[in-house]
Amino acid sequence: MALILIRADASPAKGTGHIMRCLALAEALRAQGDHVAFVTAEITPSLADRLAADGWGHYIVTGDGPAAMLELSNRLKADALVVDSYWLDTDWRAAVRPGFRAVLALDDLADRPLHADLVWNPSPLAHTLPYDRLAPGAGLLFGDAYLLLRQEIARAALGPRLPLADRDSILLTFGGSDPAGLTVPVVKRLAPALPAGMHLDVVAGGSNPALDCIRAACARFPDQVRLHVDSRRMGELMAGAGLAVTAGGGTVGELATLAVPTLLVVVADNQAPAADDARAKGWAAVVDARGHRMAADSIVERTLSLWSDLCTRTTLSHRISAGGIDGRGAERVSAALRNLLT
Repeated sequence: MALILIRADASPAKGTGHIMRCLALAEALRAQGDHVAFVTAEITPSLADRLAADGWGHYIVTGDGPAAMLELSNRLKADALVVDSYWLDTDWRAAVRPGFRAVLALDDLADRPLHADLVWNPSPLAHTLPYDRLAPGAGLLFGDAYLLLRQEIARAALGPRLPLADRDSILLTFGGSDPAGLTVPVVKRLAPALPAGMHLDVVAGGSNPALDCIRAACARFPDQVRLHVDSRRMGELMAGAGLAVTAGGGTVGELATLAVPTLLVVVADNQAPAADDARAKGWAAVVDARGHRMAADSIVERTLSLWSDLCTRTTLSHRISAGGIDGRGAERVSAALRNLLT
């Protein structure tokens, strides 16, 4: 039984995706008998509450200096470290490496030496990146087989689902913090244009700085829009959706596991390669919203077009199902880390 620390942050500017995908890994580590604690320098109140409610250890460090991390590891006698951060540089990683028996780096940038024993990157292009130079000798966990999916998604994938033709909801989610600010303008344009009997399920994070505006926008359409804040029902909401509109990130893998036809909205450069791959495979329609003033209009136009085309949505769903995502990625990653400790 090992003690594994997970170093990740969440904020309105940084988003919540790093913590959320680490939660999927933490669940798998706990299931194999390990103890897990999160270490953060920044975290949103809603995610801090979630960690506490789910019984995860949680330690707060001040700043990004390595000394606090090493002191904590020594005090707790930690065995392994998981690092999921765009902001912790190579000097920090080199400094903390001697404090652990094994280090796993969750990475999708490939822009710095990682000082890790394992590297995780589910991108279809991960094998083209220079990890032989950035993490020489490390085990490489690449591709869809290692997607980190939370247990609620895996459970939903095993449950019964309505045929697409019988589903009456569109799922709208731009991440926990929605840094591009797309939720409000899309709701205002899409809700009044929905066909009769349709619903829009809007998912928002409790620490989204625009949450009051999102609540107000949704409240204008009480018969069409259902707002879900910090939802613990994401598997159920995804499985019941006839179409999902989402930003890139971990949500895309979750929707693919459930074979939900998806309109993928690219809001950051690091999301583009995965979006291009999904489009090439026929898994998703894609809208590039980077720097586009009329992005909300484009998103709504494509959403309504897809919703009216059941044949296209069915084809997307069938192609996703044939992709072979089995929901066991977190289990594989946790087993790889455990193997380094035995």
